[in-house]
Amino acid sequence: MRNLILLVEDNEQILHGNRRMLNRQGYDVMMASTLKEARTLMREEEPDAIVLDVMLPDGNGLDFMSELRKQSNVPILLLTGLGTSEDVVRGLSQGGDDYLTKPYEFSVFLARIDALLRRANNLPKTITKGALKLDVVSRQAYCNGKNLLLTQKDFALLLLFIQNENRVMSVEYLYEQVWKLPLSEDTQAIKSAISRLRKKLMNLGYTISAHRNEGYIFERE
Repeated sequence: MRNLILLVEDNEQILHGNRRMLNRQGYDVMMASTLKEARTLMREEEPDAIVLDVMLPDGNGLDFMSELRKQSNVPILLLTGLGTSEDVVRGLSQGGDDYLTKPYEFSVFLARIDALLRRANNLPKTITKGALKLDVVSRQAYCNGKNLLLTQKDFALLLLFIQNENRVMSVEYLYEQVWKLPLSEDTQAIKSAISRLRKKLMNLGYTISAHRNEGYIFERE
């Protein structure tokens, strides 16, 4: 079965160029030049991945992405002419899976799409660890049926820890995998996220321990 990609882009040249390239690689494609069109297409059929322009005529792509994340874990590649580190962090922290700044090479574009789909296809829909249950589709975590109300990044971090139980992971690795960025000198984002997760995991039989000069490990208490 061929993967279906939704392209949301108001630049007709980019929109049709991406469509042609994806078609040549064997993908089926839906196209929208506005958020209204994208919402209509999403109601008809959910794609396997979305390529989403941030700046659109009828709204901000990040707001649309926030709507989607309440009900779907569909992989999203953000496209934008804005390329500052603040723009990248904002897009990824609000639920984007990857980020590409215009202009870009088609080979890089296709590689990003392929990588998103590989990761998505390898994930189970739910993961259970004792009283802890992660719904990978809705990106929600539950303890004995109670929603832990995690942020997008906290959920992604917890999922990474669970998938690598009893393995020490460096701060650099965690930052690259969850924040999708090289580690900066400021590691407060990771420290804050781990602190929040420790509080959520309290009395569940699992903890996140620090290994001096090595990183962090998710393990049984």
